Amino acid sequence: MQAFLKTILWSGSFFFLMQSCGEAAAENQANNYSTIAKEVKITPDVKMVTIKGGEYQPFYGEDSSLVEIKDFLLDERPVTNREFLYFVKKNPKWKRSNVKAIFADDTYLQDWQDDETLPKNADPDAAVTYVSWFAAKAYSKSAGKRLPTLDEWEYVAMADEETANAREKPTYSSNLINLYNEKERQLKPTMVSKPNYWGAYNMFDLVWEWTDDFNSIMTTSDTRSGNFDDKGLFCAAAATTSTDALNYASYMRYAFRASLKANFTVSNLGFRCAKDLN
Repeated sequence: MQAFLKTILWSGSFFFLMQSCGEAAAENQANNYSTIAKEVKITPDVKMVTIKGGEYQPFYGEDSSLVEIKDFLLDERPVTNREFLYFVKKNPKWKRSNVKAIFADDTYLQDWQDDETLPKNADPDAAVTYVSWFAAKAYSKSAGKRLPTLDEWEYVAMADEETANAREKPTYSSNLINLYNEKERQLKPTMVSKPNYWGAYNMFDLVWEWTDDFNSIMTTSDTRSGNFDDKGLFCAAAATTSTDALNYASYMRYAFRASLKANFTVSNLGFRCAKDLN
């Protein structure tokens, strides 16, 4: 982890280039995803907290423009093992033995004992991991929700327990790095630690989380325009400059996102759902 941070700091306020891939292949994947049969609806028993919108300064961007976030709803915690198990039972095409390779790589749910059995000794209330962006998006759709955008997630993540924007506090980034360095944190149950200002639990202390446009900042001119296509979710490319060169924790998040493709699954990568506030 230290070597990783040194590499980032050496590169200053610029990120690294990630491998690129053909636009045609990305288009085919996006088109294939759009033709999947509709998911069977589920009704997870999870509270959604209201996030009051406002303006915030994105970590990356070509200028210092503030981004406006509209009011929205966010699950108070990540999706759990128990909930995802129920989802795959209701939607068999997302079982480990049935899922197509273009929608999840070969480590999808690899720690599960079989298609319908959670990992041995796993806490059913721990955040589900080894799920792809496609699977997370399908679950969200099944629940009548969506994945949060990157800007929405980062907006909520600015908060600590007392304030909506804690980024100016000297301990904000260092505390997050300590959490990121904790081993096997993804195995712990959700909602044990305290919620943040918005009432959202486990934004940092359990898993990394998918966002709807998880690496669009790397593949388009700027996420703040809100305009990105599905091709940008499959290939990472060059990044833009940082607005806060000392926020090491954010560097880590954006570097991780830049390394992902939509069918990747990772041992400490999960998700939570969002919803428009009507």
